[in-house]
Amino acid sequence: MGNQKFTYVLLFLFVFTTLQISAQTLDINADVRSRFEYRHGYSTLFSEDADPAAFVKQRTRLNIGYEAEKLQVFIALQDVSTWGDTRQLLNVDGNDSFSLFEAWAALQINENWSTKLGRQVISYDDQRIFGGVDWAMQGRFHDAAILKYRKDNFMLDLGGAFSQEQEAIEGNAYTIQGFFSYKTMQYAYLKKSWENSTASLLFLNAGFQDFTGDANDIADGVSFRQTLGSYFTFPIERVNIAGSAYYQFGKANATTDLAGYQVALEATYNANKVNYGLGVELLSGTDQEGDAKNKSFFPLYGTNHKFNGFMDYFYVGNHANSVGLNDLYAKAVITTGEKSNLLIKGHYFSANADLTADADAYLGTEIDLVYTQKLMPFVKLNVGYSQMFASDSMSLIKGGSANDTTNNWGWVQLTINPTLFKTNLNKND
Repeated sequence: MGNQKFTYVLLFLFVFTTLQISAQTLDINADVRSRFEYRHGYSTLFSEDADPAAFVKQRTRLNIGYEAEKLQVFIALQDVSTWGDTRQLLNVDGNDSFSLFEAWAALQINENWSTKLGRQVISYDDQRIFGGVDWAMQGRFHDAAILKYRKDNFMLDLGGAFSQEQEAIEGNAYTIQGFFSYKTMQYAYLKKSWENSTASLLFLNAGFQDFTGDANDIADGVSFRQTLGSYFTFPIERVNIAGSAYYQFGKANATTDLAGYQVALEATYNANKVNYGLGVELLSGTDQEGDAKNKSFFPLYGTNHKFNGFMDYFYVGNHANSVGLNDLYAKAVITTGEKSNLLIKGHYFSANADLTADADAYLGTEIDLVYTQKLMPFVKLNVGYSQMFASDSMSLIKGGSANDTTNNWGWVQLTINPTLFKTNLNKND
């Protein structure tokens, strides 16, 4: 299998290199990033009798882009692995870490309309509902088709997907289960831009396969979850305002109705070498002792790592159907040199819905520090440290004890993304 995958890579390179005979542009670049992490309370409270985790994760991605008249093709091949996860001298990768991250084609129908089909990143606005999740080494993709309209400062995207695990002779049950694994998905996205402002509207309908039976393995219909909302930006003199509001409705599962909301507002101010920010986000939740209706908003396919603290206590593969979150935060990005800066960010977390036994809604405070240094044109260094000061109430949603030990997390990441090959044969036309 390892030799077969290597053959695929060589085949892709050969095909795209030969295409340069008639291509307008051919661009091949690499994205190689290695990240060391020390986890001592990352994403959940640390147990007093546990040992901290430490490892190095690496992503190696090869991006190949081809563009001709009315046609774009893009393919991204990647390997995501942990240092040491494959025994030395083994002739195959024992962890099957090689994958096809993106593979899409875009066709220009006329001056205003185009279509994009295949495996692709879908990302809009601040990436709260749809995002590429670039922090995660594997990233997020969708196997989807999008019809696009562009004219002046207005854009419209109509997208859809239908997921199946494999070819079948009969039936179309989707057996890959998980909160993010939709069987069917449709959305409409509209955006209007002005000189200094933008406003967008998103409607998303995601359908999830329901199952029944003693082993929960008999397909039994589809539950649909709808998300409707808007994102906007505008300036007030030197202050930039950004905000969003979304409402989620439909079905949380086959038997439970859903009604949740998200509201966010952020103001940033650039003062010479410091960029200040102050914001708040409210994500509705369901009372811990239960409710007839699920009121827990979930941001679905967004880049959730960039919101609500870098330690990923909330909405990064967790905190679904829970008590929601109120997040009040402040940040400052300080320019420390010609090619470096330091981010300082603090979050004050509280539960949006009631905790059990009338517990205090305050969950904790998180402090995030990230230093960024550009070492050369295609090499960037990031160093981060975060600490969670959890309250006793955090234990009610995470388990364990908030007072047992320190909860912190540190990391160092080196990103190298050189252009390996680029040509434009029509540049002198």
